[in-house]
Amino acid sequence: MRSPEEIIIRPYITEKSNIEGANGKYTFIVDSRATKTEIKNAVEKLFQVKVIQVNTANYKGKVKRYGVHVGPRPDWKKAVVKIDLDPKPETYYAKGNKEVAVNKKYKTSIEEFGIVQ
Repeated sequence: MRSPEEIIIRPYITEKSNIEGANGKYTFIVDSRATKTEIKNAVEKLFQVKVIQVNTANYKGKVKRYGVHVGPRPDWKKAVVKIDLDPKPETYYAKGNKEVAVNKKYKTSIEEFGIVQ
């Protein structure tokens, strides 16, 4: 089992990702072997937010030239994570058919991402 710090490498900050951040979508560069479930659990643990959806894309490294040396850049994986902007309390039925509501403390944004609103 890998730690969340090993799965989430860094945020992927572009103009498009800054615009989508206002709608609750955050983009990260993640470990290329990470699954969507691992990414979801890592983001929820690191940033204390409720993740609704995870989309991933794999990218092949480009071949670059430095003088006479030619070599590939590493392959990488991008994950777009959609968080819940309005977390509601979870309700379930406990013993004796009593309805119980649990209000978990979730954040509604990721401040560490560096989005200017």
